[in-house]
Order: sequence, then structure tokens, then C-alpha cells
Amino acid sequence: MNLDEALPRLLPDWLPTQRWFAAKGRAIAAVSVAAVTPLRTGEDPLLDHVLVAVTFDDGGPVQHYQLYLARDESPRGEFEHVTIGPVGERVAYDGLWDPRVSEWLLAAIRDGVTVGDVRFVAEPDADIAEVGPGRVLGVEQSNTSVSWGDRSILKTFRLVQPGVNPDLEMHRALRSVGSTEVAALQGAVEGVLHGEPVTLGMLQDFAANSADGWSMALASVRDLLAEADLRAAEVGGDFAAESSRLGETIAVVHAELRAALGESTREAAELVAGWTRRLDDAVTEIPQLAPHADAIRATYTDAAGAGAVTTQRMHGDLHLGQTLRTPQGWLVLDFEGEPASPLAERTRPDSGLRDVAGMLRSFDYAAFHSLANDAEPDQQLVWHAGEWADRNRAAFCDGYTLRAGADPRSHGALLRAFELDKAVYETLYETRNRPSWVPIPLGSIARLTGV
Repeated sequence: MNLDEALPRLLPDWLPTQRWFAAKGRAIAAVSVAAVTPLRTGEDPLLDHVLVAVTFDDGGPVQHYQLYLARDESPRGEFEHVTIGPVGERVAYDGLWDPRVSEWLLAAIRDGVTVGDVRFVAEPDADIAEVGPGRVLGVEQSNTSVSWGDRSILKTFRLVQPGVNPDLEMHRALRSVGSTEVAALQGAVEGVLHGEPVTLGMLQDFAANSADGWSMALASVRDLLAEADLRAAEVGGDFAAESSRLGETIAVVHAELRAALGESTREAAELVAGWTRRLDDAVTEIPQLAPHADAIRATYTDAAGAGAVTTQRMHGDLHLGQTLRTPQGWLVLDFEGEPASPLAERTRPDSGLRDVAGMLRSFDYAAFHSLANDAEPDQQLVWHAGEWADRNRAAFCDGYTLRAGADPRSHGALLRAFELDKAVYETLYETRNRPSWVPIPLGSIARLTGV
């Protein structure tokens, strides 16, 4: 039995069990093999790069996923959790977990191997780890990453979409201007789907001895809420200095992206039209938004008066979880943009205020998320959470101003409008996925509008 015959039978049950499968809760109608590229054929495990097409009972768009599919006559027991099933006389499994496969992949990137439509590409003069077995990291949801010591990390995009992934495009642009605010790009894996180029993976510097911004912020909030008699500035875990440094880093990244990719303008009225459509759709689904809708629209109307807005390529989905604190400073991660948005929307230039607003919203989330499940949270804790959010939001903007030479808060209504649009999106997302967290964006909307 070949892969074209076996995988349509095996994958409908296996795919929904994987953390990275993006359509959980949707009934799979069928799985078909879109492309198979044999990579390793001379010895066990056999290795194929496989693109599969998944259709759904609800009639929604087809999704494509990639697998580094390994087949062995007697696979090791540690691969049981990623075993797909029997294919002829061998057993198929997710090869990224096999050190023999990860060793082959790193060598292919270092050597610039091309097999069929799959190209393994090393960036010029990249400092890539020595060839050897890699280790799968267990922290990601939508992608799968393999690291080699403290030198290199390969991120494999499981959900494959036509076009160059913005994450790869932006890292190449930042590498061209010598950015040190992102993990340096070392290489990529690229392919073709239905005649269009696709990004399959990225190899980057591995940020050893680092901590993500979200975890650091949560620790700071916990320290504060445990010391109810102290102000945020008086607690040992005060985060404001880091927030300021992070603001500086984002300002530098924005400047580097302008240098690499240029800037343009869009009319504020065009931005407002998009925000208004999102608000109208959300209000029909979320009754709790209705009391705030008029005040939100009024802010949008004020923002429309900004006229021509300077735009550029920026992060697009910026929050504390997209940052790492290393011993040298902050790094910014994952320039894919909002994953649910179409590629054309994710790559369209926008105001840098969108990134600023995303980070300001993230400070609110860090401050209030531990209280979200309390039906009647202690009001003293609520006050302290609000104080922490205000302090760190201000510190971030101060740091951004220091490097940008202009204060994002000077854009008043426009910055509030970006924040409100993000909060409306969050309210819709939380309603559908984490209903207990809905009070976080709703509370922010109330504070931003005064309603």
C-alpha cells in the first residue's frame, strides 16, 4: 500500500489529535495527498515530505498541512505518541521527532539541497549549528520547532498557505539591515503548492537562556497581588523597566522595517471603515458589546480626522508572548500577523500604532487574566491590577518615544481606535474560545470609552 492509498484512511483520525491542527472541532470530510516528495530513500527510516489537503463537512475552505513522514519497519517506542499507522510493511509516524530525520534536515539546509519542489536554503554566511540530531520543543501550538543545542532552531509551519510567509519575508528584510532585535535568520525550507510558492520552515538563531515576556509579566503581577499593601513600583518584581526597554526595541524594529521595506500612507477613513465592519459583525454576535458600540464608533469618527496616516510593514500580531528577554536584551518573534487573516491582509502596510496598541492590550491581559475567573474579584486586587497595567503601558510608551522620537500617545484618538479595534477582536475571540476571559477586553473597552 502506498502513501496515496494509506494516508486518506489514516489521517482523518490522527490529525485532530495533534496540537498544531488548526481545525479542531470541525468534522473532517476527507483527506487527500496533494504532493509527495521522497527525501530519504536508502535506509530506515524512509522519509517523505507530504502535503495533504483536508476538506470539511461544513463546506469551508480546504486546508493544507505538511508532514515530514517517516516510515520504519520497527519504529522506536518514543515515537508512539506521533505514530500514524501501518503503511505496507512499515509504520508511518511524524518524522520530526526522530533524531535521524532532524539530522538529515539540518544537513540539507546547510548543504542547500533541492529535491523536487522542496528547497532547503541556507542564508549567506549564516552561523548554522553543526550537523547532528535535533530535539522537538513542546511549547508551540500551530507550528513545530526543532532545536540543535543553543545554536539553531527550525520552525516548521504545519498549516501551509500559498505565498511567502510574512515571518520569513520580514526576517529576511531585517537581516538585510543587520537587525539584532530578532533571532537571526539562518535558512529556510521552501516549496510549491498548486503552482504557487509556499514557505515550509525557517531556521533561526536559538535564543538560549531566555524568558518570554508573557511569563515575566505574569510573575510581576503575581508578586504585586501577593503584596496587597504595596504599589507596583515598590514590589521587587516591578516590570516597568523591562516594559520601557521593550518599547525601545519595538521602536527600533519599526525603524529597521522602514529602512528595509519603505513606507507609504493610507487614509484614516479607510482604516475606520474596516474597524466599523468588524464592530458591526461583533455586536450581532455579542450582546455585551451593544452598550459600548456608540462610544466606540464615536472614537472611530474622531480617528477618521487624522487624514493620511503613515504606514509601513510591521509585526501585526504583537503581544508579550511574541517577545523573548535574553541576557543581551529583548527579541521580537513570529512576524506572521494574525493567523486567521488572509495573507494579503497580513502583508498590507499599516500604522505602527497597531503594534503599539497590541502591546498595550497585552499589558491589560497580563494584569487582569488571573482575576478573570472570579465571579466577584476582590476590588483591592482589581485596583492593583489596573495600577500595574497603567504603569507598564506608560513605561512601554516612554521607551518607544525615546527611540522613535515621537510619542505614540500624541495620536490620541487614533491610538485609542487601534486599541478598541483590537479589544473588539479579542471580545469576539474570547466569546468563541475562552468565555471566562471575556471580561478582560470588555473591561478595557469600558475604560477606553468611559461607558
